[in-house]
Amino acid sequence: MSDAKIKGPASYFPSIEKTYGKPIEHWMGLIDAKSGMKHLEIVTWLKADHGLGHGHANALVAQALARKSHD
Repeated sequence: MSDAKIKGPASYFPSIEKTYGKPIEHWMGLIDAKSGMKHLEIVTWLKADHGLGHGHANALVAQALARKSHD
């Protein structure tokens, strides 16, 4: 088992799953469907339509967009 501490946006994921009761892939799917929108626009949408806090929404969007740029 690794003792490496998770860093970056993924460090929020356990809290996001616990707080909102949905797996990270659920949120990634919603964000992926918002292609063409800018980072902050998606953050604002997650906060307004899904009740996420700013930090959680920002972490999800950062991860999703970084993942998409590597595809």
